[in-house]
Amino acid sequence: MDLTMTLVWLGLVVVFVVIEGANPQLVSIWFAGGAIAGCICALCGVPLYLQTLVFVGVSAILLLATRPFVKKVLKLKTHATNSDSNIGKTGLVTEQIDNVKGIGQVNLAGMLWTARSVDDAVIEPGMKVRVERIEGVKLIVSAVPEQQL
Repeated sequence: MDLTMTLVWLGLVVVFVVIEGANPQLVSIWFAGGAIAGCICALCGVPLYLQTLVFVGVSAILLLATRPFVKKVLKLKTHATNSDSNIGKTGLVTEQIDNVKGIGQVNLAGMLWTARSVDDAVIEPGMKVRVERIEGVKLIVSAVPEQQL
């Protein structure tokens, strides 16, 4: 029995666990499981190419079997910001909104915001728009029909 590969696999387990511990998201725990399986193979005297195949196979199975469940259970929490209070408010278009050209600006509560239309419609200056959502620093807006003014 060659102890060298056993130590290599144990070293990989440690590396993957340290990476996992240093990162708030699950990124390497599956590979630590695969490295444990590779270590067990090395202890049993399995050839290196089979150890590697077992490592890849076990890692893939663990990843495919648990990642969707883990992502559902550990949903990332979004933090509300003051800008979220602007959703649903009405603003005035100051620069034509055209998603194709990547232009558009809205005055909302005295502040100028970059804006894009929710449905790729071109919205002309002077029209009123409703804030549907915020993506980064851009307002995603829809035109307010005249009868709703």
